Amino acid sequence: MIYVLALVILLIAYLTAVSSKDLIRLLISLELMFGAVFLTLIPLFTAASETALGIAIVAIFVSSCELLILIAALILFDREKKSVLVDSVVVGGEER
Repeated sequence: MIYVLALVILLIAYLTAVSSKDLIRLLISLELMFGAVFLTLIPLFTAASETALGIAIVAIFVSSCELLILIAALILFDREKKSVLVDSVVVGGEER
């Protein structure tokens, strides 16, 4: 049941990421993807609790650092472009 729930959350996050028009929705969908992946750790707690706790702690710290970096990048991008629309993002540093 937990794996089905994680799969549903992952699919919703993927569809949101594909259809997002601004970077904030993209950020939220990426966090939902991380949440769905971390949700799959719950059954591991019943089999190997110490290992699962270590993995969960590392995953929480990695996710927190990733979120802080994404928020900082979003703030810097907004200051530079005055917009958070996905259309204003260019690939490879090209100028528009």
